[in-house]
Amino acid sequence: MTRFKRGMWSGAAMALVLSATTAGADTIRFWTTEEQPERLAKQQAMAEEFAKATGNAVEVIPVTESDLGTRATAAFAAGDLPDVIYHTLQYALPWAEAGILDTDAATDVVENLGADTFAPGALAMVAVDGGQASVPVDGWTQMIIYRKDLFEENGLEAPTTYGAVETAIDALHNPPKMFGFVAATKVDENFMSQVLEHVFLANGVTPVGDAGFAPLDEAKTIEVLEFYKKLAAASPPGDLYWDQSRSLYFSGNAAMIIWSPFILDELAGLRDSAPPTINDDPASPELASKTGIVTTFAGPSNPDGAAWGDLRYFGITSDADTDVAMEFVEFSMGEGYMDTLSIAPEGKFPVRRGTADTPNEFVEAWATLPVGVDRKAPLGDLYAQDMIDEIVGGLDTAQRWGVEEGQLALASKMINSQVINRVVREYIDGTIDAPAAVAKMNDELSKIE
Repeated sequence: MTRFKRGMWSGAAMALVLSATTAGADTIRFWTTEEQPERLAKQQAMAEEFAKATGNAVEVIPVTESDLGTRATAAFAAGDLPDVIYHTLQYALPWAEAGILDTDAATDVVENLGADTFAPGALAMVAVDGGQASVPVDGWTQMIIYRKDLFEENGLEAPTTYGAVETAIDALHNPPKMFGFVAATKVDENFMSQVLEHVFLANGVTPVGDAGFAPLDEAKTIEVLEFYKKLAAASPPGDLYWDQSRSLYFSGNAAMIIWSPFILDELAGLRDSAPPTINDDPASPELASKTGIVTTFAGPSNPDGAAWGDLRYFGITSDADTDVAMEFVEFSMGEGYMDTLSIAPEGKFPVRRGTADTPNEFVEAWATLPVGVDRKAPLGDLYAQDMIDEIVGGLDTAQRWGVEEGQLALASKMINSQVINRVVREYIDGTIDAPAAVAKMNDELSKIE
C-alpha cells in the first residue's frame, strides 16, 4: 500500500517533489540538512536515479540543521515523521531511546551491506543492543596538519604523539619566521573546544562516565595541560583560533596546526577566498605537496590514541515505509554512494570502504571526486596515496566524549559551557597551577546537568 505522508511545509523550505513513474509506487520523504542549492540539486538527482531504478519516489525536504531536533520531536508527537533523516551523531542514540528511530531497520541495512565494510568507529558511535541506531553515511576527522618537508629535512617523526609534537617544536620553533605550532587559545570560539577535546581524547581523558559526570583523572589531565601549554608557548601571542592557524600555515610561518579537512582544497590553491601565500602564486599546489596529516593522535597515557570525528547518519524512522526506506538507504550507500559523497567530498570521507568483493572500491573512487571552489581537482591528484589512506583511516578510531558512555548530551553541555576552555587558558596564562586547574574544572563540570 502506498503511504504518501505530508511534511511540515514553509515558504522557506519547499520540498523537491519527485513523482513516481510507476502506478502504485510508494513515495517516501527524506529530510536532509544539506540544504545549499547545489547540494540539494545533487540529492534531487540521486532521488531521480533511485526512482528510475525502483519505481519509488522520494521527496527531498531541506531542514536547517539547527531546527532538526525540534522538527523531529514535533513530527514524532504528531505521528508524522519522514521516512529517512540525514542527521548528525548527536541525535542517534537519544532518538533511538525516544522511539523516533527504527533501530532494527538500520541494523538490517548495515548487515545487508556488510558491517565489516564500514569504518569501525562510525558503527561504534551509534551502537545499541543488537545493532546500530542509524546507518553511517560520511564523516571527517580533525587533523594535525604539518610541514612534512621540514620534518623530513630535520629527521623528525610524524607528529602522531605528544612526544613527537614536542620534539618537532624544539627543532622547528624559530619565531617570527617559523612558529612551532598555532594553538587554539580564544576561549569563546568553538574551535578551541574542538581542539581541546581532540587533545584530551588523545590522552584518554574524558569528563563523563556511564552515570554522568566523572572527575577528570588528575595525572592524565596534568599531562594534557602541560602539553597544551607547550603548544601555546610555541604559538604567537594573543587570542588565536582557526583564522590565524590557517593564515600562518598558508604563509609558511607555522610548522603544525590542527584543522578540519575542509582546508585540503584551500591548501592546494583551489579556493580564491583563502589562497596559500607561501609563494606569489595563489593557485599553486606547492604547499599541499609539502604537507602531511595525522588523524589518530596519542598521548602518553593512551598509546592507542584517538581521532576527533564528526559523523553523519541515515536514520530510518519509526513512521517509515520501512521496506522502501531501507531500499533508499541501501541504494545511497551502494550504487549511489559516490553521488552521496560527491555533495562535498573534502568533508565527506567514505565511512563505507567498499564491498565484500572489492573492499577498497569506495575509498579509491572517492579519491577521484573533484574538490575545490574556483578550480577543481581530485584529492588523489593533489595528495599521495598514503595521505589519502590516513585521511580515511581516522574514522577507524573516531571518538567523541560521551558516545561510548551514552552521555553525549551531557558532554555537549560541558563543551558548550566553555569551562574547559576558560580554565585551560588560565593555566596557560600562569594564573593557576596544574593541580588547581584540574580541581577547578572538576568542580565546575560537576554542576552541569
